[in-house]
Amino acid sequence: MNRLGPQRAIVDANHAAPCSVVWLETIGEYESDDLMADLRKTSKFLSYVLRHCPEEIGIELGDGGWVEVDTLLNQAAQHGKSISRELLDRVVRENDKQRFAISEDGRRIRANQGHSVDVDLGLEPRTPPNTLHHGTVERFLAPIAADGLDRGARRHVHLSRDRETAESVGQRRGAPIILRIDAAAMHAAGHEFYLSENGVWLTDHVPPQYIEFPK
Repeated sequence: MNRLGPQRAIVDANHAAPCSVVWLETIGEYESDDLMADLRKTSKFLSYVLRHCPEEIGIELGDGGWVEVDTLLNQAAQHGKSISRELLDRVVRENDKQRFAISEDGRRIRANQGHSVDVDLGLEPRTPPNTLHHGTVERFLAPIAADGLDRGARRHVHLSRDRETAESVGQRRGAPIILRIDAAAMHAAGHEFYLSENGVWLTDHVPPQYIEFPK
């Protein structure tokens, strides 16, 4: 049986984690005496299997990225990750970015955005605010200036409605630098935008001419 032991990731936060990489933070065991640690570890594990590598625990994402909760928990347990329904519900409810959703009937779960696997979330095109924001760090400025914001391994580029959220995203990789995106001009030029259930604006690519860099 393929068991997911403690792993370490070496992936930049701006891109999805390939299934073959080793994780930066140890996933470890769950249901410890440290509830906050359990919540963090479970959130990372859910991101891994619901966004990037469902096959690692033998699950398949259905329409909209949904999977049966019982299937997820059973398969996780079979691969060395025993997670209670109570802990799962708490991770979904208390995650600060609202990365996950449970269906109204309580039977299914999915990641709201951030997928690298081929998933159609069923989102309809939306008219974005005039300005959106993207948090990054200095080492990415040169390639962004040359090529714009690319989705990398993910399905979409992620943009924030407000500067504060973009700063929170950017600071996970270092001192945050906030880029302003002329979303109104992009939309007028035919670029489509989508809004995830947890409030993240999504688009396929942001060309450099629509990006305002800090002076």
